[in-house]
Amino acid sequence: MAEAAVRYLRDGRLDGEHAPALAVEGSLQCCPLAAGAMLHVAATLASQVAAGKAQARGLVVVAFDRSPEVYLEFMRRRGLDANALNRCVRILDCYSDPLGWKQKIRNQQHQENSTKQFSTNKENITVFRNVKDVKRLMYSITELGGGFEGEGKKYFSIAVDSISSMLRHASVPSVSGLLSNLRSHEQVSSIFWLIHSDLHESKVPRAFECLSTMVACVEPALVDPVCVESPGNMSTLEQNYLKAKFIVRLKRRNGRVKHFYEDLYVDGNDVKFDSAPSVTTEVNQSLVPKVQFNLELSEKERTDRANVVLPFEHQGKGEPIRIYDGRRSLPEVQLDPNLSPALVDEIAPKSGTAKGEIHYVRDSDDEQPDSDEDPDDDLDI
Repeated sequence: MAEAAVRYLRDGRLDGEHAPALAVEGSLQCCPLAAGAMLHVAATLASQVAAGKAQARGLVVVAFDRSPEVYLEFMRRRGLDANALNRCVRILDCYSDPLGWKQKIRNQQHQENSTKQFSTNKENITVFRNVKDVKRLMYSITELGGGFEGEGKKYFSIAVDSISSMLRHASVPSVSGLLSNLRSHEQVSSIFWLIHSDLHESKVPRAFECLSTMVACVEPALVDPVCVESPGNMSTLEQNYLKAKFIVRLKRRNGRVKHFYEDLYVDGNDVKFDSAPSVTTEVNQSLVPKVQFNLELSEKERTDRANVVLPFEHQGKGEPIRIYDGRRSLPEVQLDPNLSPALVDEIAPKSGTAKGEIHYVRDSDDEQPDSDEDPDDDLDI
Protein backbone atom coordinates (compact mmCIF):
# COMPACT_ATOMS: atom_id res chain seq x y z
CA MET A 1 0.00 0.00 0.00
CA ALA A 2 1.08 3.58 -0.61
CA GLU A 3 0.61 4.49 3.07
CA ALA A 4 2.92 1.64 4.14
CA ALA A 5 5.64 2.94 1.81
CA VAL A 6 5.19 6.47 3.17
CA ARG A 7 5.50 5.16 6.75
CA TYR A 8 8.87 3.59 5.95
CA LEU A 9 10.06 6.85 4.41
CA ARG A 10 8.70 8.78 7.39
CA ASP A 11 10.45 6.58 9.98
CA GLY A 12 13.78 7.18 8.27
CA ARG A 13 17.09 5.51 8.83
CA LEU A 14 18.68 3.71 11.75
CA ASP A 15 22.20 4.32 13.00
CA GLY A 16 24.70 2.43 10.91
CA GLU A 17 22.28 1.84 8.01
CA HIS A 18 21.64 3.53 4.70
CA ALA A 19 18.52 5.60 4.22
CA PRO A 20 15.42 3.70 3.02
CA ALA A 21 14.73 4.21 -0.67
CA LEU A 22 11.56 3.88 -2.75
CA ALA A 23 11.74 3.37 -6.52
CA VAL A 24 8.49 4.19 -8.37
CA GLU A 25 8.43 2.55 -11.81
CA GLY A 26 5.97 3.70 -14.44
CA SER A 27 5.40 3.31 -18.17
CA LEU A 28 4.17 5.45 -21.03
CA GLN A 29 0.79 3.69 -20.92
CA CYS A 30 0.08 5.09 -17.44
CA CYS A 31 2.51 8.00 -17.30
CA PRO A 32 0.12 10.54 -15.66
CA LEU A 33 -0.80 8.11 -12.89
CA ALA A 34 2.86 7.32 -12.14
CA ALA A 35 3.53 11.04 -11.83
CA GLY A 36 0.41 11.34 -9.67
CA ALA A 37 1.67 8.59 -7.37
CA MET A 38 4.94 10.49 -7.04
CA LEU A 39 3.06 13.69 -6.16
CA HIS A 40 0.98 11.79 -3.60
CA VAL A 41 4.03 10.33 -1.84
CA ALA A 42 5.80 13.71 -1.81
CA ALA A 43 2.76 15.59 -0.47
CA THR A 44 1.97 12.96 2.19
CA LEU A 45 5.57 12.88 3.41
CA ALA A 46 5.69 16.70 3.46
CA SER A 47 2.54 16.72 5.62
CA GLN A 48 4.15 14.27 8.06
CA VAL A 49 7.28 16.44 8.19
CA ALA A 50 5.27 19.63 8.81
CA ALA A 51 3.35 17.90 11.63
CA GLY A 52 6.62 16.79 13.29
CA LYS A 53 5.81 13.09 12.87
CA ALA A 54 8.78 12.27 10.62
CA GLN A 55 12.46 11.86 11.31
CA ALA A 56 13.28 14.41 8.62
CA ARG A 57 13.04 18.15 9.23
CA GLY A 58 12.27 18.91 5.59
CA LEU A 59 11.81 17.60 2.05
CA VAL A 60 14.04 18.48 -0.91
CA VAL A 61 12.30 17.96 -4.28
CA VAL A 62 14.57 17.69 -7.33
CA ALA A 63 12.21 18.70 -10.15
CA PHE A 64 13.16 17.58 -13.68
CA ASP A 65 9.81 16.92 -15.38
CA ARG A 66 7.51 19.52 -13.80
CA SER A 67 7.57 23.10 -12.73
CA PRO A 68 8.07 23.71 -9.00
CA GLU A 69 4.67 25.42 -8.93
CA VAL A 70 3.01 22.07 -9.70
CA TYR A 71 4.40 20.59 -6.48
CA LEU A 72 3.59 23.64 -4.40
CA GLU A 73 0.02 23.82 -5.70
CA PHE A 74 -0.55 20.10 -5.11
CA MET A 75 0.73 20.38 -1.55
CA ARG A 76 -1.50 23.39 -0.92
CA ARG A 77 -4.51 21.32 -1.97
CA ARG A 78 -3.39 18.69 0.54
CA GLY A 79 -3.65 21.20 3.40
CA LEU A 80 -0.14 22.66 3.68
CA ASP A 81 -0.19 26.41 4.15
CA ALA A 82 2.43 28.89 2.95
CA ASN A 83 4.21 28.92 6.31
CA ALA A 84 4.59 25.10 6.34
CA LEU A 85 5.81 25.06 2.74
CA ASN A 86 8.46 27.71 3.39
CA ARG A 87 9.57 25.92 6.54
CA CYS A 88 9.64 22.28 5.39
CA VAL A 89 9.91 22.17 1.58
CA ARG A 90 12.81 23.11 -0.70
CA ILE A 91 12.65 22.61 -4.48
CA LEU A 92 15.74 22.37 -6.68
CA ASP A 93 14.42 23.53 -10.06
CA CYS A 94 16.13 21.52 -12.82
CA TYR A 95 13.12 22.04 -15.11
CA SER A 96 13.15 25.75 -15.95
CA ASP A 97 16.71 26.01 -17.31
CA PRO A 98 18.47 22.62 -17.06
CA LEU A 99 21.48 23.50 -19.25
CA GLY A 100 21.66 27.25 -18.54
CA TRP A 101 20.76 28.34 -22.08
CA LYS A 102 18.13 30.85 -20.94
CA GLN A 103 20.61 32.44 -18.59
CA LYS A 104 23.20 32.73 -21.35
CA ILE A 105 20.69 34.42 -23.64
CA ARG A 106 19.76 36.90 -20.92
CA ASN A 107 23.41 37.58 -20.22
CA GLN A 108 24.08 38.28 -23.89
CA GLN A 109 21.10 40.59 -24.11
CA HIS A 110 22.05 42.56 -21.00
CA GLN A 111 25.81 42.26 -21.53
CA GLU A 112 26.17 40.45 -18.21
CA ASN A 113 28.63 37.71 -17.41
CA SER A 114 27.35 35.42 -14.73
CA THR A 115 29.22 32.30 -13.65
CA LYS A 116 26.55 31.08 -11.26
CA GLN A 117 25.16 27.61 -11.99
CA PHE A 118 22.18 28.04 -9.69
CA SER A 119 20.31 30.99 -8.23
CA THR A 120 17.46 31.51 -5.85
CA ASN A 121 14.26 33.05 -7.15
CA LYS A 122 11.93 32.42 -4.22
CA GLU A 123 12.31 31.44 -0.62
CA ASN A 124 11.96 27.70 -1.25
CA ILE A 125 12.79 27.41 -5.00
CA THR A 126 16.36 27.23 -6.30
CA VAL A 127 17.11 27.11 -10.02
CA PHE A 128 19.88 24.73 -11.06
CA ARG A 129 21.43 25.38 -14.48
CA ASN A 130 23.88 22.56 -15.16
CA VAL A 131 22.30 19.12 -14.77
CA LYS A 132 25.27 17.47 -16.48
CA ASP A 133 27.45 18.23 -13.46
CA VAL A 134 26.37 15.41 -11.12
CA LYS A 135 28.83 16.35 -8.38
CA ARG A 136 27.56 19.91 -8.32
CA LEU A 137 24.01 18.57 -8.26
CA MET A 138 24.73 16.52 -5.15
CA TYR A 139 26.34 19.51 -3.47
CA SER A 140 23.27 21.65 -4.18
CA ILE A 141 20.91 18.97 -2.82
CA THR A 142 22.84 18.56 0.43
CA GLU A 143 23.22 22.32 0.78
CA LEU A 144 19.45 22.82 0.54
CA GLY A 145 18.83 19.94 2.96
CA GLY A 146 21.20 21.40 5.53
CA GLY A 147 19.29 24.69 5.62
CA PHE A 148 16.22 23.44 7.47
CA GLU A 149 15.54 24.78 10.93
CA GLY A 150 15.77 22.62 14.02
CA GLU A 151 18.00 21.52 16.85
CA GLY A 152 20.31 18.54 16.91
CA LYS A 153 21.00 16.47 13.82
CA LYS A 154 19.04 17.84 10.87
CA TYR A 155 17.75 15.00 8.73
CA PHE A 156 16.00 15.64 5.42
CA SER A 157 14.26 13.55 2.76
CA ILE A 158 14.83 13.73 -1.01
CA ALA A 159 12.43 13.27 -3.93
CA VAL A 160 13.71 12.98 -7.53
CA ASP A 161 10.78 13.21 -9.91
CA SER A 162 12.46 11.68 -12.99
CA ILE A 163 15.53 9.47 -13.22
CA SER A 164 14.77 9.09 -16.94
CA SER A 165 15.31 12.82 -17.50
CA MET A 166 18.58 12.68 -15.58
CA LEU A 167 19.78 9.84 -17.82
CA ARG A 168 19.38 12.14 -20.85
CA HIS A 169 22.29 14.22 -19.55
CA ALA A 170 24.34 11.77 -17.46
CA SER A 171 25.36 8.10 -17.59
CA VAL A 172 23.81 5.29 -15.60
CA PRO A 173 26.91 4.81 -13.34
CA SER A 174 27.04 8.51 -12.47
CA VAL A 175 23.32 8.73 -11.64
CA SER A 176 23.35 5.48 -9.65
CA GLY A 177 26.45 6.72 -7.86
CA LEU A 178 24.62 9.96 -6.98
CA LEU A 179 21.70 8.04 -5.46
CA SER A 180 24.05 5.71 -3.60
CA ASN A 181 26.00 8.64 -2.15
CA LEU A 182 22.79 10.36 -1.10
CA ARG A 183 21.56 7.18 0.63
CA SER A 184 24.79 6.92 2.58
CA HIS A 185 24.86 10.62 3.51
CA GLU A 186 24.59 11.00 7.25
CA GLN A 187 21.84 13.64 7.07
CA VAL A 188 19.57 11.95 4.52
CA SER A 189 16.59 10.30 6.22
CA SER A 190 14.95 8.77 3.13
CA ILE A 191 14.91 9.10 -0.64
CA PHE A 192 12.48 8.18 -3.41
CA TRP A 193 12.46 8.59 -7.18
CA LEU A 194 10.45 7.91 -10.35
CA ILE A 195 11.74 6.10 -13.46
CA HIS A 196 9.92 5.20 -16.68
CA SER A 197 11.08 1.63 -17.13
CA ASP A 198 9.95 1.17 -20.74
CA LEU A 199 12.18 4.03 -21.94
CA HIS A 200 15.34 2.11 -21.06
CA GLU A 201 16.89 -1.30 -21.45
CA SER A 202 15.68 -3.84 -18.92
CA LYS A 203 19.01 -3.78 -17.07
CA VAL A 204 18.71 -0.05 -16.29
CA PRO A 205 15.60 -0.24 -14.04
CA ARG A 206 17.06 -3.34 -12.36
CA ALA A 207 20.22 -1.39 -11.55
CA PHE A 208 18.18 1.23 -9.70
CA GLU A 209 16.04 -1.44 -8.02
CA CYS A 210 19.23 -2.74 -6.40
CA LEU A 211 19.67 0.66 -4.75
CA SER A 212 16.17 0.68 -3.27
CA THR A 213 14.52 -1.04 -0.33
CA MET A 214 11.01 -0.65 -1.82
CA VAL A 215 9.78 -0.89 -5.40
CA ALA A 216 6.36 0.43 -6.46
CA CYS A 217 5.25 -0.54 -9.98
CA VAL A 218 2.46 1.46 -11.62
CA GLU A 219 1.05 -0.93 -14.22
CA PRO A 220 -1.83 -0.32 -16.64
CA ALA A 221 -5.18 -1.65 -15.51
CA LEU A 222 -6.01 -2.85 -19.03
CA VAL A 223 -3.31 -4.29 -21.26
CA ASP A 224 -4.25 -3.87 -24.91
CA PRO A 225 -1.41 -2.88 -27.22
CA VAL A 226 -3.80 -2.39 -30.15
CA CYS A 227 -5.96 0.09 -28.19
CA VAL A 228 -9.09 -0.64 -30.18
CA GLU A 229 -11.73 2.02 -29.62
CA SER A 230 -15.33 0.83 -29.67
CA PRO A 231 -18.27 3.22 -30.36
CA GLY A 232 -19.49 4.92 -27.21
CA ASN A 233 -16.58 3.65 -25.06
CA MET A 234 -13.21 5.06 -24.12
CA SER A 235 -10.15 3.50 -25.66
CA THR A 236 -7.87 1.31 -23.58
CA LEU A 237 -5.23 4.05 -23.56
CA GLU A 238 -7.68 6.58 -22.12
CA GLN A 239 -8.80 4.12 -19.44
CA ASN A 240 -5.19 3.46 -18.47
CA TYR A 241 -4.76 7.21 -17.97
CA LEU A 242 -7.58 7.14 -15.41
CA LYS A 243 -6.89 3.90 -13.53
CA ALA A 244 -3.84 1.71 -12.89
CA LYS A 245 -2.44 -0.94 -10.58
CA PHE A 246 -0.11 0.15 -7.80
CA ILE A 247 1.98 -2.87 -6.72
CA VAL A 248 4.48 -2.39 -3.89
CA ARG A 249 7.30 -4.81 -3.13
CA LEU A 250 8.73 -3.99 0.28
CA LYS A 251 11.80 -5.55 1.92
CA ARG A 252 11.88 -5.45 5.70
CA ARG A 253 14.98 -5.23 7.84
CA ASN A 254 14.74 -8.95 8.73
CA GLY A 255 14.98 -9.85 5.04
CA ARG A 256 11.31 -10.73 4.47
CA VAL A 257 9.69 -9.37 1.31
CA LYS A 258 6.04 -8.30 1.37
CA HIS A 259 3.75 -7.54 -1.56
CA PHE A 260 0.88 -5.04 -1.53
CA TYR A 261 -1.57 -4.11 -4.23
CA GLU A 262 -3.94 -1.17 -4.66
CA ASP A 263 -5.96 0.47 -7.39
CA LEU A 264 -4.74 3.94 -8.35
CA TYR A 265 -7.22 6.26 -10.05
CA VAL A 266 -7.77 9.92 -10.86
CA ASP A 267 -10.39 11.86 -8.88
CA GLY A 268 -10.63 15.39 -10.25
CA ASN A 269 -7.27 17.06 -9.74
CA ASP A 270 -6.15 14.48 -7.19
CA VAL A 271 -5.07 10.84 -7.20
CA LYS A 272 -6.51 8.30 -4.78
CA PHE A 273 -5.86 4.70 -3.79
CA ASP A 274 -8.39 1.95 -3.29
CA SER A 275 -7.45 -1.38 -1.69
CA ALA A 276 -8.20 -4.55 -3.64
CA PRO A 277 -7.93 -7.55 -1.25
CA SER A 278 -9.13 -10.11 -3.79
CA VAL A 279 -6.40 -9.15 -6.24
CA THR A 280 -3.85 -9.05 -3.43
CA THR A 281 -4.47 -12.73 -2.82
CA GLU A 282 -4.01 -13.35 -6.52
CA VAL A 283 -0.66 -11.57 -6.48
CA ASN A 284 0.52 -13.67 -3.55
CA GLN A 285 -0.59 -16.90 -5.20
CA SER A 286 1.25 -16.01 -8.36
CA LEU A 287 4.49 -16.44 -6.44
CA VAL A 288 3.78 -20.19 -6.14
CA PRO A 289 4.84 -22.11 -9.28
CA LYS A 290 1.99 -23.56 -11.28
CA VAL A 291 2.11 -27.38 -11.27
CA GLN A 292 -0.11 -30.13 -12.65
CA PHE A 293 -0.78 -31.81 -9.31
CA ASN A 294 -2.41 -30.89 -6.02
CA LEU A 295 -0.05 -29.61 -3.34
CA GLU A 296 -2.57 -30.10 -0.53
CA LEU A 297 -3.58 -33.45 1.10
CA SER A 298 -7.10 -34.51 1.93
CA GLU A 299 -8.05 -35.78 5.39
CA LYS A 300 -8.02 -39.43 4.20
CA GLU A 301 -4.58 -38.97 2.63
CA ARG A 302 -3.23 -37.52 5.88
CA THR A 303 -4.62 -40.53 7.84
CA ASP A 304 -3.14 -43.04 5.39
CA ARG A 305 0.22 -41.28 5.54
CA ALA A 306 0.24 -41.45 9.35
CA ASN A 307 -0.45 -45.22 9.27
CA VAL A 308 2.44 -46.05 6.94
CA VAL A 309 5.12 -48.21 8.63
CA LEU A 310 8.49 -46.81 7.70
CA PRO A 311 11.32 -49.36 7.17
CA PHE A 312 13.62 -47.77 9.74
CA GLU A 313 10.99 -47.80 12.50
CA HIS A 314 11.42 -50.82 14.86
CA GLN A 315 8.11 -52.50 15.49
CA GLY A 316 8.39 -54.33 18.82
CA LYS A 317 5.55 -56.84 18.37
CA GLY A 318 5.82 -57.78 22.03
CA GLU A 319 9.54 -58.66 21.89
CA PRO A 320 12.54 -56.64 23.07
CA ILE A 321 13.68 -54.18 20.39
CA ARG A 322 17.29 -54.76 19.33
CA ILE A 323 19.15 -52.55 16.92
CA TYR A 324 21.44 -54.49 14.61
CA ASP A 325 24.95 -53.09 14.75
CA GLY A 326 26.69 -55.54 12.43
CA ARG A 327 27.70 -57.96 15.20
CA ARG A 328 25.96 -60.74 16.99
CA SER A 329 24.56 -59.60 20.26
CA LEU A 330 25.50 -61.35 23.48
CA PRO A 331 22.19 -63.20 24.10
CA GLU A 332 22.27 -64.68 20.60
CA VAL A 333 25.87 -65.85 21.11
CA GLN A 334 25.05 -67.53 24.37
CA LEU A 335 22.00 -69.28 22.89
CA ASP A 336 23.78 -70.56 19.78
CA PRO A 337 24.50 -74.33 20.34
CA ASN A 338 27.03 -74.44 17.48
CA LEU A 339 29.55 -72.25 19.30
CA SER A 340 32.07 -73.79 21.69
CA PRO A 341 32.30 -72.48 25.28
CA ALA A 342 35.83 -71.23 24.63
CA LEU A 343 34.62 -69.06 21.76
CA VAL A 344 31.78 -67.73 23.88
CA ASP A 345 34.29 -66.75 26.57
CA GLU A 346 36.43 -65.09 23.93
CA ILE A 347 33.48 -63.01 22.63
CA ALA A 348 32.14 -62.21 26.09
CA PRO A 349 34.96 -62.49 28.66
CA LYS A 350 34.00 -63.25 32.21
CA SER A 351 36.35 -60.69 33.68
CA GLY A 352 35.13 -57.15 34.04
CA THR A 353 38.06 -55.76 32.01
CA ALA A 354 37.42 -55.59 28.26
CA LYS A 355 40.24 -56.97 26.13
CA GLY A 356 40.50 -57.07 22.38
CA GLU A 357 43.00 -57.85 19.64
CA ILE A 358 43.11 -57.18 15.92
CA HIS A 359 44.31 -60.01 13.70
CA TYR A 360 45.09 -59.42 10.02
CA VAL A 361 45.21 -62.34 7.60
CA ARG A 362 46.18 -61.77 3.98
CA ASP A 363 43.87 -63.13 1.34
CA SER A 364 46.74 -65.01 -0.35
CA ASP A 365 50.50 -65.27 -0.33
CA ASP A 366 50.65 -63.37 -3.62
CA GLU A 367 49.56 -60.19 -1.91
CA GLN A 368 52.44 -57.79 -1.54
CA PRO A 369 53.05 -56.00 1.73
CA ASP A 370 52.25 -52.32 2.07
CA SER A 371 54.72 -49.93 0.50
CA ASP A 372 55.03 -46.30 -0.47
CA GLU A 373 53.98 -46.98 -4.03
CA ASP A 374 50.86 -45.45 -5.53
CA PRO A 375 47.94 -47.76 -4.72
CA ASP A 376 46.29 -46.80 -8.01
CA ASP A 377 49.27 -47.35 -10.25
CA ASP A 378 47.66 -50.48 -11.70
CA LEU A 379 44.68 -48.46 -12.99
CA ASP A 380 44.60 -47.43 -16.61
CA ILE A 381 44.09 -43.67 -16.11
